[in-house]
Amino acid sequence: MGKQVGHKLKIAGWIAVGAVAGALTTVQMQAVARGSLAPLPLEELQQLAAVFGMVKSDYVEAVDEKKLISEAISGMVASLDPHSQYFDKKSFKEFREGTSGRFVGVGIEITMEDGLVKVVSPIEDSPAFRAGLKSGDLITKIDDTAVKGLSINDAVKLMRGEPRTKVLLSIFRKDENRTFPVTITREEIKTQSVKTKLVEPGYAWVRVSQFQDRTIEDFAKKVEDLYKADPKIKGLVLDLRNDPGGLLDAAVALSAAFLPENVTVVSTNGQLADSKFVYTAAPQHYLRRGGSDPIKRLTEATKGALKNVPLVVLVNEGSASASEIVAGALQDHKRGTILGSQTFGKGSVQTVRPLGPDTGLKLTTARYYTPGGKSIQAKGIVPDVMVDETLEGNVFAALRTREADLTKHLTNGKDAKPGDPPPMTDAQRAAEQVREQDRETARKRLEDEAKKNPGQRLIPEFGSEKDFQLQQALNKLKGQPVLVSKTQTEREEEKKEN
Repeated sequence: MGKQVGHKLKIAGWIAVGAVAGALTTVQMQAVARGSLAPLPLEELQQLAAVFGMVKSDYVEAVDEKKLISEAISGMVASLDPHSQYFDKKSFKEFREGTSGRFVGVGIEITMEDGLVKVVSPIEDSPAFRAGLKSGDLITKIDDTAVKGLSINDAVKLMRGEPRTKVLLSIFRKDENRTFPVTITREEIKTQSVKTKLVEPGYAWVRVSQFQDRTIEDFAKKVEDLYKADPKIKGLVLDLRNDPGGLLDAAVALSAAFLPENVTVVSTNGQLADSKFVYTAAPQHYLRRGGSDPIKRLTEATKGALKNVPLVVLVNEGSASASEIVAGALQDHKRGTILGSQTFGKGSVQTVRPLGPDTGLKLTTARYYTPGGKSIQAKGIVPDVMVDETLEGNVFAALRTREADLTKHLTNGKDAKPGDPPPMTDAQRAAEQVREQDRETARKRLEDEAKKNPGQRLIPEFGSEKDFQLQQALNKLKGQPVLVSKTQTEREEEKKEN
């Protein structure tokens, strides 16, 4: 029999908007030794060994044996679906950093603007914050490397490093029209995934940018502060736009903060017994390591307010995985109005198992379902009210990738086999051609807008006065007319041909 050698951690993959690349995923992390394996296909394994031997002895030049094995495992796993992955030492470290929300660096959220790195905001109490960096500052050089021409990921790598090492940043501050150097000592950064704001008296905005270890702690603290600032909040906007997912626990906990106790939040189903589970709005389903419950620690007044405050949830094509779990749970329980665009459609669960001290395997083991039994896979959450990004329309939505665009993605049918490319119907082919045309139109529009407004944000910052979708969400809460999209329609569900 298999013996569990470590407690189960339900965690999830990550992406930080514009700054960190990662995997859209919701995962369970297990350390298990599995028994009762089915008989191995010996003939095929002998062929694999034979190929390995021939490459090693006959290839034109000497090959690295370990690299060959690693590439063979990677190829095997990558052939299954877009979210299964073999982690080598480097990628496993990055994965664990992402889920913990901790890394060593300078402590800034960044984006690219006009070929330079722009500071969106310094993380509170980080080295960059203490060094006086401000939102809107442009980084022109990192040590001796000019930023112009670098990708955002290259810039991130240059600013990351070992604790207590120094990095020299050259900063251009537009409003002061000056460039100056700042030397920053790197340290461990704890990212903050929750932002809040009283948009106006009685109406609050709560943004969750990803689901990490500290998200619920952060959420509880900041929501408590909101209600201290305005105990009579009449409406709340939960902003999950471009939230790529993260910790399954955090998604269940956030849902539980707004839902009645013990109702279903999400269920999973797969081949393993562990994969068949129903998660409810109860602490035992979101407290992984025991400890105190941030939701329970809220004052009674705040707890009661969260259960009853009128709620609008903002989503878009970039809302995936754990954020779709929250939106689906709140929608099915009719706890709030979902507003925006149809979500990404990432409705599968991965299990991460260590293969050694510093490598691991992330394998798709289940699909997950909303409380009403709907699969999110390749479909996403359909908003109750479709609203565009701007008054001019959904400007760049066509450029965003969805689950259904990914090669070898799972369908949401029970008879779907992992790795099978879903057959396309004539209607789907026609829809894909239209989508490709839309992409091309959006690309041209993006180029034109960039030429007209060099260095300007093309989509207003979330939470700002120019945030069109937020304004529509506030209108909904106030019972005022909402400018509904004239062009958005529900994406046709994939049909599997027999």
